[in-house]
Amino acid sequence: MISTSHRQGDTIEKGSSLGRDAWLRLKKNHVAMASLWFFIAVVLVCFFLPFLPAVPNPNLTHLDLQSMKPFSSATSVDGSEVFYLLGSDHLGRDIFSRILYGGRVSLAVGFLATAVSLTIGVIYGAVSGFIGGRLDAVMMRVVDILYALPFMIIVIILTTYFGNNLWLLFVCIGAVEWLTMSRIVRGQVISLKNQEFVEAARSLGLSQWRIIFRHLIPNTVGPVIIYTTLTVPAVMRLEAILSFLGLGVQPPDASWGSLIKEGADRMASDPGLSIYPAIIFGLTLFCLNFLGDGLRDALDPKSSKD
Repeated sequence: MISTSHRQGDTIEKGSSLGRDAWLRLKKNHVAMASLWFFIAVVLVCFFLPFLPAVPNPNLTHLDLQSMKPFSSATSVDGSEVFYLLGSDHLGRDIFSRILYGGRVSLAVGFLATAVSLTIGVIYGAVSGFIGGRLDAVMMRVVDILYALPFMIIVIILTTYFGNNLWLLFVCIGAVEWLTMSRIVRGQVISLKNQEFVEAARSLGLSQWRIIFRHLIPNTVGPVIIYTTLTVPAVMRLEAILSFLGLGVQPPDASWGSLIKEGADRMASDPGLSIYPAIIFGLTLFCLNFLGDGLRDALDPKSSKD
């Protein structure tokens, strides 16, 4: 008969996945967690709050209610009752609703353009690192040449030549933001391609493409996630710069960058037009950078020994 103490000693300890360990480490980083929840709140507010009937049309103008103060209630000449939470602009449009709708555009550009750069950079870097040899040398020289080109001028030329289409803006920004991602993935693949699991896949007769997409790319998820959280704010800043120069979102639509531009033109008479979108834009970028730092610490393999 097995003793009770022996049975207790044979108790199987429940394992923990790498993802769960990383999440537990991330939860200990209070700044990163606060940034994560703030960013989620911004996304939810910008994408879902405008569906409420209390949020007015951002392009609805009341020329008789220009430059109203925050928390103002008024009746326009057409008899409609309006309430301006953050005041109105020079055309009588609600600043709060324009910030919400502008946030949709800025966040959509950040997410979709990052997805474009992620797709190009991950595949390009994985192929270059795994194949190696002359192909790797040629592909990396192409990256070096593109690094030497002025990205901003390229995007300006593309948007000027093909027009200010929002979908084109996603592609243009994503197409010039993939270079660093490709180098990160290439370095990870080079360190992984001689590991035992890759040799086992080769011995089973798997094709190179299957090894790249089924075995190597999934093992680069950690660095890719970290850099993605840093690419989103970089893309949002680039879109804001283009909108500030008049090459991004065109009126009457708005993004945070174009709203800041409109406010900058009227800073002396109505500083709130620029201050409110600048505050929410700056806080969002700060949160994404803090979240990226937290993910870097959480996904660092060395920290798993702590």
